[in-house]
Amino acid sequence: MALNVLAFTFGIMALFSAMLWIYYALQKDGSGFLLITINAVGCFIETIYIILFITYANKKARISTLKVLGLLNFLGFAAIILVCELLTKKSNREKVLGGICVGFSVCVFAAPLSIMRVVIRTKSVEFMPFSLSLFLTLSAITWLFYGLAIKDFYVALPNILGAFLGAVQMILYIIFKYYKAPKVDDTEKPKTVQDHSIDMVKLTSTTPVSGDMTVHPQTHAGDLEGQMEKKVTNQIQT
Repeated sequence: MALNVLAFTFGIMALFSAMLWIYYALQKDGSGFLLITINAVGCFIETIYIILFITYANKKARISTLKVLGLLNFLGFAAIILVCELLTKKSNREKVLGGICVGFSVCVFAAPLSIMRVVIRTKSVEFMPFSLSLFLTLSAITWLFYGLAIKDFYVALPNILGAFLGAVQMILYIIFKYYKAPKVDDTEKPKTVQDHSIDMVKLTSTTPVSGDMTVHPQTHAGDLEGQMEKKVTNQIQT
């Protein structure tokens, strides 16, 4: 359940971040064509993902998704547009939007931290495929160099964190992919059973029983034969 919540949260955050980057690119006077195209594709893919999630999720998860989607991707995005258009000048609008985009991009890159915590706790890489970590790292490195090439600080900065976290994910994958749990020493089990057996024998041999029934201590075969002979002799005499 926790992983499902994380999945749809990541999808909504990624969609919101792509929407912000498109709005940011529109402020760059024609120099943000690449940002517009790649984030438009991102919006399309994330929208399909969210639609599929809502379609097949249970009622509780569906309602939570729609609430977050409405508050963040519609009301939140509309509020940012109104603030930037009404309260900022065109010369400063790019800087304000750039700072907002960096903040939400960091949130998107930080989302896999929960998966990394699960990997460390369970020592299993089931929920962190290597291919995803690899391509996220390559994407972050590519956008980092692109931001440096066009001298756009807001594009380059969040991808430094993305490249770092992607590298950490791949390192964790390599570590825990071949992790082997320590083996339990089976030689201790017979000893434990034997000790309990001895304790039970001692308990039954020393615990009194109510009534005429008594528990006699263990005797050897010779003693048993002697007792039987005495009983037979006494019966004959009587």
